[in-house]
Amino acid sequence: MASLADRVRGNGRIAAGLLLNLLVSICIVFLNKWIYVHYGFPNMSLTLVHFVVTWLGLYVCQKLDIFAPKSLPPSKLLLLALSFCGFVVFTNLSLQNNTIGTYQLAKAMTTPVIIVIQTLCYKKTFSTKIRLTLIPITLGVILNSYYDVKFNFLGTVFAALGVLVTSLYQVWVGAKQHELQVNSMQLLYYQAPMSSAMLLIAVPFFEPVFAEGGVFGPWSVSALLMVLLSGVIAFMVNLSIYWIIGNTSPVTYNMFGHFKFCITLFGGYVLFKDPLSINQGLGMLCTLFGILAYTRFKLSEQEGSKSKLVQRP
Repeated sequence: MASLADRVRGNGRIAAGLLLNLLVSICIVFLNKWIYVHYGFPNMSLTLVHFVVTWLGLYVCQKLDIFAPKSLPPSKLLLLALSFCGFVVFTNLSLQNNTIGTYQLAKAMTTPVIIVIQTLCYKKTFSTKIRLTLIPITLGVILNSYYDVKFNFLGTVFAALGVLVTSLYQVWVGAKQHELQVNSMQLLYYQAPMSSAMLLIAVPFFEPVFAEGGVFGPWSVSALLMVLLSGVIAFMVNLSIYWIIGNTSPVTYNMFGHFKFCITLFGGYVLFKDPLSINQGLGMLCTLFGILAYTRFKLSEQEGSKSKLVQRP
C-alpha cells in the first residue's frame, strides 16, 4: 500500500514538473518573441543573461538553504558546459542559415539521435513500440514545416551539428546527475557560471557587445525590465529541464518538447493571429497522437517492470 502511495506521489511530482515546464516554456517563447520584435535584443546575449540570472537565482536558493552545494571537479562538467554553448551557437547558426521549416525538421531529429546515443554509448534499450512512436511525431513535424523546407550545404552542416550537440547535451544532463550523485540544482549551480563564461567569449564573434544593439549597449528601462523578467522565467525553465531529465529521461523530455511545439504553434495562432494551414493542423494532431502513444507505452512498460520487481522473491 505504501509502495502504491509512493508511486502516486512520484507520478504527481513528475506531472507537476512537466506542467511547470510547459507553462514557463510557453511563457518564455512569447516573452522572448516580444523582446526580439519590440526591442531587438540580440539572441545569444539574451541566452547569456538567462544563464547569469539562473546562477544568481541558484546562489540565492543555496543561501536560503533550499539546497546544499556539492563540491564538483570542474573537469567533470567541462564537456557539459561546452555542449551547452555548442547547442546555443549551432542552433542559432542553423536558424540563421536555414528556413524555419528546415530548422524545425532538424530539431525533430534530436529524439532519434538521443535514442541512438543512449543505445550505443549507454547500452540502454528501447522497445519496438517506443521506437515506432517516432514515426507519427516526425511525420507531424514534416507536415507542419514541409512547405518551408529548403536545403543548402552550410545550413545543413550547422543543422546537423546542432542536432548532434543538443542530443549529447540532453543525454549528459541526465547522465551527470546520476554519475555525480547530484540533483538538478546542484548540477546547474556549477554548470551555469561555466557556460556563462564560455558564452561571454563566444558572443562577440556573433553579436555586438558595447555598440548600439549589444548586450552592454544603451537600452531603455522597459527593455531591461523585460529582459530581467525573461531571465527569471529562464531560471525556472532551466531548473525544470534538469529536473525532468534527471527524474525521467532525455527521450521523455524530448517527447514533451514536441508537445510544447504544438501548443506554441496553436498559441501563436490564437494570440498573434499567426496563419495556421490545414496541413499544420493535421501535423499537430499527428504529433500529439505519437506523444500520447509514447506516454501510454512508457507508462505500461514502467508498470510492467515494477510488477516484476514486486513479484521477485
